[in-house]
Amino acid sequence: MEYSNKEKNRIKRLEGQLRGVLRMMEEGKDCKDIITQLSASRSAIDRSIGVLVSSNLVECVRAEQNQEDQEEAINEAVQLLVKSR
Repeated sequence: MEYSNKEKNRIKRLEGQLRGVLRMMEEGKDCKDIITQLSASRSAIDRSIGVLVSSNLVECVRAEQNQEDQEEAINEAVQLLVKSR
């Protein structure tokens, strides 16, 4: 699989957000603020999973030659989304 710069940048922003949470913890910031940022990070991870699955789903399905394999690829993608929740 190849990933776009947009997809990679999304993960880099997430990495920065998590580093910011760690910095907040090291600075002794209020628990409520840290939880808010962690919740935002979790939401960003969920969105990233959705973007990756949906952007690569078409490519995966097209790679399969027969209908049964295509259906299996779609089911696998749906399971990845369900598993991420």
